[in-house]
Amino acid sequence: MNVDKLYQHAYTWVITYGPRLVIGLLILFTGIWLIKLLARWSTNRMQHKKVDPTVKPFLLNLVTIAMRVILVIVVMEIMGIHLTLLTALIGAFGVAAGLALSGTLQNFASGILILLLKPFVVGDNILSQGVEGTVMSIQIFYTMVKTYDNRDVIFPNGMLSNNMIVNISREGTRRLDILYKFGNAVDIKQAKKVIGDAIDRSEQCLKRPERRIGLSVLEKDGFTLSINVWVNAHGFEDNKQIVQENIFQALKDSGIKLDGI
Repeated sequence: MNVDKLYQHAYTWVITYGPRLVIGLLILFTGIWLIKLLARWSTNRMQHKKVDPTVKPFLLNLVTIAMRVILVIVVMEIMGIHLTLLTALIGAFGVAAGLALSGTLQNFASGILILLLKPFVVGDNILSQGVEGTVMSIQIFYTMVKTYDNRDVIFPNGMLSNNMIVNISREGTRRLDILYKFGNAVDIKQAKKVIGDAIDRSEQCLKRPERRIGLSVLEKDGFTLSINVWVNAHGFEDNKQIVQENIFQALKDSGIKLDGI
């Protein structure tokens, strides 16, 4: 008798809710597929419209998540899952979830501020928290920076918005500072001329702003020349090595010795 009742209840449930369940699952899988297609289409459209690469991944992620949430709500309605119960559960866990996600929500808000205020954009070289590298992407909750030794560093957006950021490449150029120490036997005018000629021959050095070569430190056993030249911000480390090598080789070829070498 109990088996018959159980069978009857199961049969009634299948007849009542079975079609809704099947339709809901079909809509769910179809919706996920359509959202993926829409995301690809949006990516292509943004590329054709030349949308700022800083904003592109942020918008795609935000729109995709919003559409998935709407899809889940629609499917729940079709399946007959009443949102009043869901609302009650959300209210019960709202405070706990808010505390648990406070950092995440802060990262989300910070991501929006970064996109609006633009302290940096994708492709900029920045220095923050002792890490220097190139901004590869700005996501909803985090920013990815690739260091010069090919490490991927993921910064929570909240950390970047609440701490000092040095945008190294925004101005397009950087000043390269070099110090060379010479003994008292070296003619300072000759040393400056050799260094100046080496800089003129270096393609990495920019003509403007003008270079500067001057006496930085004067000591009993010698003197130090300070060299300031301007190079492109991108590729700074490579430019630095090449320019220093050119100057050193020019000094060596002219017979001028550096102090201690």
